Amino acid sequence: MIEPEGHGYLLVHFVEDPHGHAEKIFLSISEGDDPLRWRRLNSGAPILESTLGTTGVRDPHLLRRHDGNGFHIIATDARIWTGEATIDWDRLSRHGSRNLVVWDSPDLVHWSEPRLVEVAPVEAGMAWAPEAHHDAESGDYLVYWSSKLFADESHTGDSHSRILVNRTRDFVTFTPARVFLDQGVEVIDLTIHVEADDDPHPGRVHRFAKDNSPDGRRIFEEVADSFFGEWRPVATRIGSQIADGIEAPLVFRHHHERRWYLWVDSYELEPQGYRALTTTDLGSGHWTQIDLDLPARTKHGTVLPLTRTEYEAVAAAF
Repeated sequence: MIEPEGHGYLLVHFVEDPHGHAEKIFLSISEGDDPLRWRRLNSGAPILESTLGTTGVRDPHLLRRHDGNGFHIIATDARIWTGEATIDWDRLSRHGSRNLVVWDSPDLVHWSEPRLVEVAPVEAGMAWAPEAHHDAESGDYLVYWSSKLFADESHTGDSHSRILVNRTRDFVTFTPARVFLDQGVEVIDLTIHVEADDDPHPGRVHRFAKDNSPDGRRIFEEVADSFFGEWRPVATRIGSQIADGIEAPLVFRHHHERRWYLWVDSYELEPQGYRALTTTDLGSGHWTQIDLDLPARTKHGTVLPLTRTEYEAVAAAF
């Protein structure tokens, strides 16, 4: 929706640092109302850290409460860089944390202490890359993430990541998880964008995710009339002109015009971090690469459009 009061954008993310500990919560802010020029807040230092669970957080997601009563950050409970020479991704996906780390805030400046919430069932190997949005029909927040599911308690045998979903109203208590997206191949990093009232198809839902299978669809886009509706393919291998090794799509709309931005996180190119694409037709599947001025190694997060009051408060606080 075109927001006359909209001004500036806030990015929550972590930083990839194999030699230190940057698996924490960082904030970057746009330079004024420009969605393509950014600076890291708090003199480049993190604003939040988890001492719970694995003591690391990745893939944070920042969302605004629909009732105007604050904000939440949800993140993967994972510390990958622990001094080991190599990362055993298979072990991490079989015996990782089934928890998410959650923070609450009334104003984006003051944040609660972190808490762990268990969302994935015992047959899950992990709970990675959580995101959420408000479901107007039920009044719940739908929370979704990727998990491998196994048939035995030892989590042996073959499996693949699929997307699970549950519901909450307070980000404290959650319903049992159910499978939302299982296409028989490795799918991770789901993000959802719902068209606004002044968009061509109000309420239409677009989902972007990463097909991680060999020679798969990579970043793909699908569309449906509702979150639990019938999904139709729109595009595959989005951003393949940038690199094959991209993941963690995030999508947001420009405050003042009908233009959308799709960022993809490159782990193949150096320096690692987000690259940007744009379109003026969200349902076309046609995305054009565009320059993005963002500090290097800014990894997997989400962008929150701000009001001018919020922008000024966050910029001043950090």
